[in-house]
Amino acid sequence: MTTTQTTTKVTAPAPAEPATSGILALPPHIARATATAGGAITVISAFLAWTWTSAFPGDLTVYGYPGGLQWLVLVSGALLTLFGLSSYGIKGLTWLTPQGADPAIRLAAYAALATAWFSMGAIATTLGGVVNLEPGAYVALAGTLIGWIGARSLPYERPETTPADPEDTGFGQFKHNLGNRWETYKGAFTTGTAAPAKTLPSYIEILIVAVVLALGLVVFTYGITTEYDELFIGFLITAGFGFAAIQKAGLIQRVSALTARHRNVTLVGAFAAAAAFPFTQSDDQYATIGVNILIFATVALGLNIVVGLAGLLDLGYVAFLGVGAYAAALVSGSPTSPFGIHLPFWQAILVGAVASMIFGVLIGAPTLRLRGDYLAIVTLGFGEIFRIAVLNLDGTSGPDVTNGSNGISSIPNLNLFGFDFGATHTIAGFTIGRFANYFFLMLLVTLIVVVVFRRSAESRIGRAWVAIREDETAAEAMGINGFRTKLIAFALGATLAGLAGAVQAHVTYTVTPEQYQFAHAVPPNSAFLLAAVVLGGMGTISGPLVGGALLFLIPAKLQFMSDYQLFAFGLALVLLMRFRPEGLIANRRQQLEFHEKDEAPATLTKAGA
Repeated sequence: MTTTQTTTKVTAPAPAEPATSGILALPPHIARATATAGGAITVISAFLAWTWTSAFPGDLTVYGYPGGLQWLVLVSGALLTLFGLSSYGIKGLTWLTPQGADPAIRLAAYAALATAWFSMGAIATTLGGVVNLEPGAYVALAGTLIGWIGARSLPYERPETTPADPEDTGFGQFKHNLGNRWETYKGAFTTGTAAPAKTLPSYIEILIVAVVLALGLVVFTYGITTEYDELFIGFLITAGFGFAAIQKAGLIQRVSALTARHRNVTLVGAFAAAAAFPFTQSDDQYATIGVNILIFATVALGLNIVVGLAGLLDLGYVAFLGVGAYAAALVSGSPTSPFGIHLPFWQAILVGAVASMIFGVLIGAPTLRLRGDYLAIVTLGFGEIFRIAVLNLDGTSGPDVTNGSNGISSIPNLNLFGFDFGATHTIAGFTIGRFANYFFLMLLVTLIVVVVFRRSAESRIGRAWVAIREDETAAEAMGINGFRTKLIAFALGATLAGLAGAVQAHVTYTVTPEQYQFAHAVPPNSAFLLAAVVLGGMGTISGPLVGGALLFLIPAKLQFMSDYQLFAFGLALVLLMRFRPEGLIANRRQQLEFHEKDEAPATLTKAGA
């Protein structure tokens, strides 16, 4: 008897195609062409007149030459066009998108849409209605909308989500479904693995680094010289979305790899680009903001040693800036100083640095055995004690040392090797004013701080700081002297703040107790310094410099929001901690720590759907 067994061939279901997301279910090739065409139309619209009257700042009545907000729309439209063309695999442009073009296209489309529609809203509000818009404005609105529709219609792999529990409450189901939609929306901006870069000759890589630094100078100069609120807000919109698009494209990582291979060239080039800033100005108006940004950013970089490397939460760090400023002011020949001493600047700056270091050791020695919140409370108390102490050393409540609330005033300008920092000079045909002179001096101090930070972070003591930050108990078990290592970080951070304080005393002419509070509407203060480190990226060099520049520049430009400044500041921190806790410019370690649970989105199959 023969038994015949029949085997039925089972065919596995074919994998589902990536789901197309967008307000229109356009085919991928049409969506890509639509986004690219929208970017091109946006670029063209910047050369058309947007309004008939020059009453709106920027003179948007000219054909053939952009002005004011039109430049921002032009840049965002150009980014959208470039990323769109790169998605077609055009040779040379694919270098711009090593992680894929589609997420960058979407963010560039948002940049163009937000900037253009904000611009038209500002024009209509200022001039009294949309009737004041010329056809060029409607071309810009239509072009950015077309680009956005095309970008949002590009296909992407949706992350796998779980259905809501039917036994949950109505609000619970709504919250769960809202979370699923948010995860699906974020999936549109998920990037792939960066494609390996083609090996380039060293001189080409150095040339690319130089171009990037030059573009950085242009962006910084444009942002600091914006003349009216609408233009600066538009600049923030374009810069924010544009930076996000460039980062999603993988261009930031690619350039970072080049700068890592040519670190010394990058460092010299960065400071050369910064030194060129005063030569781009016709007067001293914006050099004032520039030198104050350098002071704030340099102090933030010093705090980054304490917070970013050693992991010590210091809420009174601005007091070390005050110690350096007061110490230097007292020995710099001020007529209100009770000592009547006028030391050369190099001695005065050393006095400020050493005084801050001594205070750092005196405060750190009895308190650094504390950890976490307890250490933060003690440092906060030290900051307030310093401010109250200098306020009471007025000859009435205490010895006459600091002149009380009047502070040390009339601090004379510096004179180094016959160069008067308070006078106007002509260099190579360019007029350099007082604040530009101090800008160069502060730039030199910033360079010293950067070199100290870099060498310290890469040294044995720097690795010990990182070990303590990650796990102090484990570090001590491995033989690291935790107390001594933390004390070195505290003293070094205080010393660097004292260097910046000595320069600040001469820049501002006067030092008063009110300048060194924990929280104040005008930076620098401890809260803003800590926020600059967190915003920029803890443990990095460029992070606190960028964070400090933003936190000083934004309040200085948006004076009309002075009553709501602290509210906006707090809201920005909450959003940052929610969506990018590692900061704007984070190192790889921080990114892995904060996003270790993130996984690449899985494609939904038919069964999963």
